[in-house]
Amino acid sequence: MDPSTTVTCSSTGDQIPQTENTKPYRGIRMRKWGKWVAEVREPNKRSRIWLGSYSSPVAAARAYDTAVFYLRGPTARLNFPDSIGDDGDLDDLSAASIRKKATEVGAKVDAMQSHLRDRGQLSVTAERDSGRVCLNTDLNEYPSPESADEM
Repeated sequence: MDPSTTVTCSSTGDQIPQTENTKPYRGIRMRKWGKWVAEVREPNKRSRIWLGSYSSPVAAARAYDTAVFYLRGPTARLNFPDSIGDDGDLDDLSAASIRKKATEVGAKVDAMQSHLRDRGQLSVTAERDSGRVCLNTDLNEYPSPESADEM
């Protein structure tokens, strides 16, 4: 792949430079067998919080964003800054509760992307080639009856 290749994000129109050795998002990595994993270090500690293994880089990145937001607050550097809802309860959460919140978000995004992929709305080759897929879905909202009809 040409190092100067760019990919256009469908929802934002941003030009994203892509190279062979770049990670598509902060806080994630790809296993040899193709699964994407996310983990984050606890502040001022050597320990890590394991956030799970996902089939898409977007799901892993959203799990990472959720954990980092609860660990570091609204000033955290996020992959998707517009997709974090403000719960208001940023009080000291345990590593287990942060892991739980992050894996819930990651699982929702993973399920949503595999549903779109199954319906043909998300191309597997486009996702693999670009390394990025942009979905701007608010995971803090309950589904509407109209969206349930589409499934």
